[in-house]
Amino acid sequence: MNNKKLLRSTKNRSILGVCGGLADFFGISPLGVRLIFIFTMPLSLIIYIILANSIDDTPCSL
Repeated sequence: MNNKKLLRSTKNRSILGVCGGLADFFGISPLGVRLIFIFTMPLSLIIYIILANSIDDTPCSL
C-alpha cells in the first residue's frame, strides 16, 4: 500500500506550492502541472484556491 500524502511543496513553489505538490504526488514534472492549470484557466483557478486552503505544507526538516 502506498503511503503518499498530498502536500504543498516547499521546494517546488511558484506561488503557494500547489502545482509542485501535485507533481510530487503523481511523480510528474511541475512544469507540466502548471501548464495544465494555465490552459484550463477559469476552472483551475477555483480548484487552485480550494487546494491552496485545504492542503497542508510539507513538514520542514531542520
